[in-house]
Amino acid sequence: MGFISEFKEFAMKGNVMDMAVGVIIGGAFGKIVSSLVSDVLMPLIGKVTGGVSFTDLFVNLGDGEYKTLAEAQEAGAAVLAYGQFIQNIIDFIIIAFCIFLMIKGMNKLKKEKPAEPEAPKGPTQEELLTEIRDLLKKQ
Repeated sequence: MGFISEFKEFAMKGNVMDMAVGVIIGGAFGKIVSSLVSDVLMPLIGKVTGGVSFTDLFVNLGDGEYKTLAEAQEAGAAVLAYGQFIQNIIDFIIIAFCIFLMIKGMNKLKKEKPAEPEAPKGPTQEELLTEIRDLLKKQ
């Protein structure tokens, strides 16, 4: 029973719950960025580069001639699919840039604590002793 209660205590800590939410949102965000890259950016880049589809770029490492990556993979040929790698790099750069912007925005939202005004300085020890001496002299 101790193990279960210990696990429950661990799982219900704020950091674990925050991390779980972050992983879920990150997964959804990754799908959105992947779709942006593969469905919007890469076709535009392909159009600019003369109709080259990055996902079909590959080097055949085996025997035989294949016109497309799908054809080579279906035949079971060893291929170096560098086009997909390029697309994944673009995905990563966009995700990293978005995270950078998000963190930068969050840092701006954090309000810096205004400097606390210094407490008014009272008399120094010497001034207090001088006042006490003067009061004693008057008596």
